[in-house]
Amino acid sequence: MAFERLHDFRDLGGCRTSDGRTLRWGRPFRSDPLGGLRGDDGDRFPALGIGTVIDPRHPWEVERGGRVHHHPGLAHHHLSIEDRPYEQAGLDPGADPAPFPAERNSEAARERAAGIRGAREVIAGSAAPLAFHCHSGEDRVGVPPMPVLTLAGVGAGDIAADYALTGRAAERLVAQWRAGHPDLALGWAAYGTAPAETVHLFTADPERRYGSVRASAADHLGADDDPVAPLRTAPAPLLP
Repeated sequence: MAFERLHDFRDLGGCRTSDGRTLRWGRPFRSDPLGGLRGDDGDRFPALGIGTVIDPRHPWEVERGGRVHHHPGLAHHHLSIEDRPYEQAGLDPGADPAPFPAERNSEAARERAAGIRGAREVIAGSAAPLAFHCHSGEDRVGVPPMPVLTLAGVGAGDIAADYALTGRAAERLVAQWRAGHPDLALGWAAYGTAPAETVHLFTADPERRYGSVRASAADHLGADDDPVAPLRTAPAPLLP
């Protein structure tokens, strides 16, 4: 979706589920950081009707980059999902772009289940469309929606394809990083590329540990017997 200062904002609606339904348009969105919304962007964002923002960044990132500009009815939920930061820009230039972020995402999912569980509960209780965002709109903003989309019945190939769309914004994300770090060199050649294989590697972890993503949600995330129910019964349901 077109914004002047956002490079990776998109609607997660339209995904087909295994039982033939379609994830509602205009309900879940994902984005790079919303703290920079200014000018016309500041008008475009409220016009989408978004009433809930889920922010998984570290507290120091929130302080440095700022929160989304408040408007009436907007709720901001800071749910950090990393115990320790990692800097993609400092990776070895030739590092494989898929395994490293998949391993870090799996680590976050295991160690910060409370943050992901909190995101699921926010989705279930939200009376308005919501947006996930992080620093670049890639990994941390992808982790909470992945199990949600999987539980909804969206196929792994479609989830991976959506994740890989961030690669279309890679050039602009690189330019943004360089503008924010004029005294540093960008080491990793694959910064911002978001290969689809990352998702397949990430989802293999709960399948290996629990047998399926659904079993992982029930055991690790504390979901009930029907973890899909909140997606249908939320005040602003993701599933029809």
